[in-house]
Amino acid sequence: MTNTPTVFDVSKYILEKNGAMTHMKLQKLVYYSQAWSLVWDEKRLFEEKIEAWINGPVVPALFQKLKGCFEVSAESVPGNSSNLDAVQKETVDSVLEFYGGFSSQYLSDLTHMESPWKEARTGISEHLRGNEEITAPMMANYYSGLDV
Repeated sequence: MTNTPTVFDVSKYILEKNGAMTHMKLQKLVYYSQAWSLVWDEKRLFEEKIEAWINGPVVPALFQKLKGCFEVSAESVPGNSSNLDAVQKETVDSVLEFYGGFSSQYLSDLTHMESPWKEARTGISEHLRGNEEITAPMMANYYSGLDV
C-alpha cells in the first residue's frame, strides 16, 4: 500500500465493524486508532490533524463533515475502508476490541486524564474552547509508555 488512508477511510472501517455510534465516540475511536498505530506500527494511520477540544481529541476535518449529527453510520462518511491495508485493519480491530465497548462519555473522560490532551491544552481552562493540536510525537511518547 502506497497511500496513507484518510480519516474518512478509517471512520468508514470503524463504522462498518462496530455499527452506528455517536459522533463523539467515533472521534475518540479514530483518535485511539491513530495513537496506537503510532506505537505499534510506528507510523500515522491518517494525515489529518487532531485537536484538543473541550470534549477531548477531535479531528476537525471529520467534525466538519459530520457536524450536526449525533449518531453516525457507515453511510454518514465518504471514506473507503478498503484503503486500509491488513496491518492497519489489525491495529483498528485491536483498538475496537479494547475501547469499542465503552460509551462516548467514558472515552471522553479517559482522554481528559491522558497526557496528550492535557499537554495540548496547557494554560486553557477545561471549560474553554481550544484548537491546539495533539501532535503525533505527543501521542507516541505517551502511549508507548503504557503497559498493554
